[in-house]
Amino acid sequence: MKKISVAIIGLGERGKVNLERICMFPDVEIAAVCDVYPDRCEAACDSIKKKTGNTPVWTTDYQEIIRRGDVDVVTVFSSWETHIRIAVDAMRHKKIVGLEVGGALSLDECWELVNAYEETKTPIMFLENCCYGKNELLVRNMVRAGLFGEVVHCHGAYAHDLRAEIAWGKENRHYRLYHYLNRNCENYPTHDLGPIAKILDINRGNKMTRLVSVASKAAGVAQYISDRQETFENKELIGKTFKQGDVVNTLITCERGETISLTLDTTLPRSYSREFTVRGTKGMYEENTNSVFLDGDEEEFETVKHYKKVIDNAKQYEEKYLPDYWRNITPEQLAGHGGMDYFMFYEFFKAIRENRPMPIDVYDAASWMAVTALSEYSIANGNIPVKVPDFTKGAWMKRERLDV
Repeated sequence: MKKISVAIIGLGERGKVNLERICMFPDVEIAAVCDVYPDRCEAACDSIKKKTGNTPVWTTDYQEIIRRGDVDVVTVFSSWETHIRIAVDAMRHKKIVGLEVGGALSLDECWELVNAYEETKTPIMFLENCCYGKNELLVRNMVRAGLFGEVVHCHGAYAHDLRAEIAWGKENRHYRLYHYLNRNCENYPTHDLGPIAKILDINRGNKMTRLVSVASKAAGVAQYISDRQETFENKELIGKTFKQGDVVNTLITCERGETISLTLDTTLPRSYSREFTVRGTKGMYEENTNSVFLDGDEEEFETVKHYKKVIDNAKQYEEKYLPDYWRNITPEQLAGHGGMDYFMFYEFFKAIRENRPMPIDVYDAASWMAVTALSEYSIANGNIPVKVPDFTKGAWMKRERLDV
């Protein structure tokens, strides 16, 4: 059986992590790597050789990668502002694309992505690993089994203290610094939105219709730098004004009447959470306590007692509703974001092998990434509601649900 020949474009932290996962698949070979920094390319080649015995070619020009005849698949893990451009160019060169997550700079970019797919019919999968998370898949199956009744509202967050990553962005060659200095938006919506969109059948029987976003003031990163200014290397950032609000809340309405709330919270001290929450007419799930509450469970009305009773009780539903591969996960598979990365790539390569539709397709990519551009417009214009484009051009009404 011929191996799937893969090229990796973008070898920062995300690219390095995904390189590790891709090397786990015996029917896949990394033929080429690319980054604007040569040292990253050389380090990646050394790592791949140690893991597989194969030494890929490398280049700092992604155009050389997408023109190669020995590359079947291009995976894109570069900076947010280059994701879509590289994906579009790759599709036009008939390269299957795995596109890393991030928000879009504009709606035009999202339409370019959709148009490139529709014109070339080149497969593309949006690599949203959180769609393969243990809790997300458990709850998705519970929703489809009807345990929560009719779903009314879902909430998610990207809540992650990134102050150090942003503040030392120049030293670490990380693209987030530029965005936090110059943009104010829901800049990373898909970790929380992706699993919710799958539960609500977005683009497959349902669609997002409007959103409104509100941003707090930006104070967190500036304070973080000020507190460390004596030892801070990049003196240009001391006293600099950041545009990105510390907490951004976005509310989305759907065609079937559900609402979705998203929170971006990355520049204040906090613990990590995606706050994944599903509310229905017969019950709810809350990630922060890993708890399930079903209608009829309210015998005890004393709040604290009941709260303690349901904490972490979602585990009791795993035997029936957790996908088999999560119950049989190996320590090696767990290494990538707790298993999400491995299962995401497993489904990606399986779709390629079997010539099946991508489980997270171009319309998902465009609509989820568009939230960034739409939120930026809403915030800049006094928190006005804005229409979410229908990238399926009406096909959402007839497209059938696909499992992730």
